[in-house]
Amino acid sequence: MRAVKQVLLASVFAVAACGKSAPPTMPPPEVLVAPVVQRDVAVHSEWVGTIEGYVNAQIRPKVQGYLLTQDYPNGGVVQANQLLFQIDPRQFKAAYDEAVGDLGQAKAQYELTQLDVARYTPLAAKGAVSQQELDDAVQQNQANRAAVQQAEAAVEQARLNLEWTKVQSPITGIAGINQAQIGDLVGTTTVLTTVSTVDPIKVQFPISEPEYLRFASRINQASLEGRHPGPDAPKLELLLANESVYPHEGHIFAVDRQVDVTTGTLLLQAVFPNPANELRPGGYGRVRASTDSIKNALVVSQRAVNDLQGTYQIYVLNGDKVQVRDVKMGPRTGSDWVVSEGLQPGDTVVVEGLQKIRDGMTVIAKPAPPSEAPGMEAAPAPAPAPAASAAPTAG
Repeated sequence: MRAVKQVLLASVFAVAACGKSAPPTMPPPEVLVAPVVQRDVAVHSEWVGTIEGYVNAQIRPKVQGYLLTQDYPNGGVVQANQLLFQIDPRQFKAAYDEAVGDLGQAKAQYELTQLDVARYTPLAAKGAVSQQELDDAVQQNQANRAAVQQAEAAVEQARLNLEWTKVQSPITGIAGINQAQIGDLVGTTTVLTTVSTVDPIKVQFPISEPEYLRFASRINQASLEGRHPGPDAPKLELLLANESVYPHEGHIFAVDRQVDVTTGTLLLQAVFPNPANELRPGGYGRVRASTDSIKNALVVSQRAVNDLQGTYQIYVLNGDKVQVRDVKMGPRTGSDWVVSEGLQPGDTVVVEGLQKIRDGMTVIAKPAPPSEAPGMEAAPAPAPAPAASAAPTAG
């Protein structure tokens, strides 16, 4: 009986095994590939910069008094010598009138002693008056002349104080929001507002000493000639905070006299046109310049590179399989990356789907869109078909 049961159980297991189907095989993963491009590459360097006005004038009153009026719109464009604020002028007008009166009195005293000198001079020659009296008259006349000069200076100072109650802009530019309110008592330490010249506008940024030395001769040629660096200096681009590229190119304007010993950097100032007042002081951007050029460089998309803690790998298509290669990378250029070692012209690399593949795996390779392949532009959108003309209607 035991033998019969074993035979039956073996038959049942055999039938059950025959009823199971083999597990399905997974299809090879799809990846996007692009050819390695060989072309000349301009190497760019970038530095973080701060935007500043070309000229920044802090507006402070030269006299103390109560603020009566503000005569410009906050944030508006003002012209040189335009009235910005008016300080109460009454006390300064009174002081000016008093100084004018003192000047008149001093002139009267001076004219009187002039007459005394003119009268005593011939009389002293005849012995009608003593020489001492003539000397006293001459001395008094000179003292009165000095008093007139002193009174004239007092009148000029009073006139200036009265004129300074009108606070004017020293430059043409954009005036900031007022820092003092109407009715405030302001003095020579009070900042009323700031006016900045913003066209052109300056961008200030530090660069390392090795970077500076790469193109120092082009920058310093202007200073050796006693002028600011101009259009012959390296052209600069400005990348704004929203990642857009500023449409106007700039150039180096000034180089600081020394390297900062604490940071090892040198401060540079660049100038950019700003006709629409788009750039404002206090903003920031990244200054970019072409500092080198690599001839016949091998370029791949940055998406094709695996960065493994400083070791770089790229998957290369070999038939229908992928092969991982260790590579050495050079500088980045836009969305692409220069490969220094590890690839050859004509290689095809995986640019999308890296997370799905392993070394030696079979893949289904499809060409990447032009926008994702290095050195290639996106294909233009097809032009819309012309609208069909309406059929003429029977009259």
